[in-house]
Amino acid sequence: MTSGGYDVVVDVDEEADLGHTDLQEDLEFHSSNFTDAAPNTRKPPTSSPASGKQYLWSLAFYAQFFDVDTSSVLHRCRSALYPRTNFLDILEGNPDLYGPFWIATTVVMILFLTGTISRYLAIKGEGHFVYDFGLLSGAAGLIYGYTFVIPPTLWGLLRYLGSESANLLECWALYGYANLIWIPVALISWSPITALNYAFVGIGFVVSVAFLIRNLYPVLSATRDSKTSQTLLIVVCVLHAGLAIAIKVLFFAHGSPAKKKDG
Repeated sequence: MTSGGYDVVVDVDEEADLGHTDLQEDLEFHSSNFTDAAPNTRKPPTSSPASGKQYLWSLAFYAQFFDVDTSSVLHRCRSALYPRTNFLDILEGNPDLYGPFWIATTVVMILFLTGTISRYLAIKGEGHFVYDFGLLSGAAGLIYGYTFVIPPTLWGLLRYLGSESANLLECWALYGYANLIWIPVALISWSPITALNYAFVGIGFVVSVAFLIRNLYPVLSATRDSKTSQTLLIVVCVLHAGLAIAIKVLFFAHGSPAKKKDG
């Protein structure tokens, strides 16, 4: 027995005479698909992965920190350079480490390249120039250390002070995107003119520390100890000033401590 059905088509005369109906002439049978299952337009429910624990050594644990698209990262970069609203509102509850990691990596590479150019101009004509890869390791230690060590420390202190809104990923994202200003600063600070370099680094410091203060102040104000939170804000500014001075001294100054003298 086949599963196919039939459609019945009845031909009616123009005179509407239904008195005579010849099944051979007036009835036609066409194959039908009525017995076929109707297409299901509703999407089947997607099976959610098992809500198991995500361990530190699993890729799934770290993938959640990079769950962001390129347009969102670019929008956050623009908001970091030209802030019009609180950056934590721009994050929309979805802070990422993708932007902070690649911004820090870019700053490291540009500091190494421009620091090398600055060093070459400083010793030009004094002998054979040798690349100093200590600048690369120094830049990596300085930028990665500052970006990924200071935020957890700050977050721990905020939690200790009773801040309910403090979020570790938001602290990482805040410091990571604050580093964006050092990319253009590093690109123009290789000049042998010391005063000009100080001016560029100073601008970078002012822009980035203002970005940090603007976004950290509401969080610090929500703690139960206002005096301690104000002290913590001063410490944030001092540490950021230390970063700016280190960038200037280590990479854009003649006689840099990171520079090795030829024996």
